[in-house]
Amino acid sequence: MLLEHLDSTLQEVCRLERRLIVVGVSGGADSLCLMHALIQLGYPVLVGHLDHSLRPESADEAQIVQRLANEWGAVVVCSREDVAAYARRNRESIEEAARTLRYRFLFRLAQEREAQAVAVAHTADDQVETVLMHLLRGAGLSGLRGMTYRSLPNPWSRTIPLVRPLLGIWREEILHYLEQYKLHATLDASNLDVTYYRNRLRHEALPYLEKLNPGVRQRLWKTAELLREEEELIEAITVEAWQACALIVEDKAIAFDADRLRQQPLAMQRRLIRRAIARLRPSLRNIDFDSIERALSFLRLPPRSGQMDLISNLRLEREGKRLWLAEHDAALPGADWPQIQPGVELWLDIPGEVELAAGWRLRAEVCDNTPQRFDQALANPDPYQAWLDRETLQSPLLIRRRRPGDRFRPLGMGGRSLKLSDFMINVGLPRRARDGWPLALSGEEIAWLPGYRPGERFALRKETEKIVLLTLKADK
Repeated sequence: MLLEHLDSTLQEVCRLERRLIVVGVSGGADSLCLMHALIQLGYPVLVGHLDHSLRPESADEAQIVQRLANEWGAVVVCSREDVAAYARRNRESIEEAARTLRYRFLFRLAQEREAQAVAVAHTADDQVETVLMHLLRGAGLSGLRGMTYRSLPNPWSRTIPLVRPLLGIWREEILHYLEQYKLHATLDASNLDVTYYRNRLRHEALPYLEKLNPGVRQRLWKTAELLREEEELIEAITVEAWQACALIVEDKAIAFDADRLRQQPLAMQRRLIRRAIARLRPSLRNIDFDSIERALSFLRLPPRSGQMDLISNLRLEREGKRLWLAEHDAALPGADWPQIQPGVELWLDIPGEVELAAGWRLRAEVCDNTPQRFDQALANPDPYQAWLDRETLQSPLLIRRRRPGDRFRPLGMGGRSLKLSDFMINVGLPRRARDGWPLALSGEEIAWLPGYRPGERFALRKETEKIVLLTLKADK
C-alpha cells in the first residue's frame, strides 16, 4: 500500500522521472523508509548523510547508513559538520543551523551529480506539526498550508526541486513498512528533547489536543491539503499581479510600480511584498507580519528621507513612481530619467533645441495663446512638458544642474520660495537623480523644474500673448 501510494505521489505530484534522486538519509525511521522504498520502486538513488557532530553516537550512525545503502545497491556520500560551532558563529539555533548545513550539503551533491531532485522524508505527522507551529506563531494562508510536495524555486536552488513524497503518509504506516521488511532504524535521542519547540508540540501539545478532540491530526493535515490547493489557485493570480507591478527584478533589487501596487487589494499587496522579500532572501524562513505591515505603511506614506530599513539587511526606497526593495548596500540599477553631466551648462535659444545626456533633448517652441491652447495647457498630463509666458522669459535659457543655495518659487505657493533641495524632497524626486536633474533658468531664476512644476513668475496666464512650449523627451 505504501509503495503504491508513494509511486503515484512521485510521478503525479512530485513530477519525477526514474532518474537519479539525491535522498537525505539520517538513519531514522522516516528517511530509512524513503531510501528503501525508492530503491524498491526502481529509482536510482544517491544517499546523502550529514553527521551533525552533536552526539557521540553520530559517527556510528553514519556507518550504519553507509552499510545499508551499499547493501541495497545505492551510492552513498557521507559528510561531517560541526553544527554547534556553525550555530554559534551565525547566531542561529541548533535546529536552524543543522537544517541549513544539511540542505546545503544535499543540494551541492545534487548539482555535482546532476540529479533531478533532492528528496527528504517529511511525513504527514511532520506536516501536522508544521501547520500547528505556524498557527501558534501567526501565519497567513501560505504558512498554514504547511510544507509542499514539490518546491521550486527553493532557498537552495532555482533549478533543482526539493520534494517531500512522504507528506501524505503517516508514521504508523512507515513503522509498519519497516516491520514488514525487517528494517531497523536508528534512534536520535534529541528527538525526545522537549527543550526544542517542535518536540514540545510533538510530545506534549498534540497528544493533549488528541485527548480534547480525537482525530485532530487528520483534520489539521486535511486543512493543510485544502489550503495547499487553494494556495495554488491564488498563486496563479499572484503571478499575474507580479507581472503587472514588478518593473525590475534583479538579484539584489526589485522595483515595483508604486501606483499599481497600491491599486491591488490589500491582501495582494501583502503577497507581493512577501514574494519580493522571499526572492531576495530565499533562505529567510519566517517573514513576520510586522515587517510586511511596515512595508505597506511605507508604500502609503514614505518618510521624508524616502528610505527605510525593512528586514534581513533589506531596505525600501521610493524613487518617483518606483518602490525599490533592495539589499542594504546594493547600487540600484540605472533609471531612464533626464540628467546633465557634471560641469556641463547648456544654452537653449527660444525657439531652439539642446541635447542632454543619454539621448534626452529639450526643445523650446513659440506659439500664440488661444483659448484652446490655454485649456490644453491646463489639462497637460505630461510632466515633461511646460507651457510658459514668453514675455517673462529671457532668451537663451540656461540649462544646468542644481547648485548649493539654489532656491525655487514653484507655481502654487503664492510666490514664496524655498530651498530647491527641500522641494525635490517634498515631491519625491529620487535622491540619486537630484544632483544631475536638469533645471531651466531665465536669468538667475528657475523657470521650470522638468517633471514637476514651473516657476510662479513664468507660468502661463489667460492674458499671455505668446507661449513658450518646453518639451523634454528621450530618443527611443
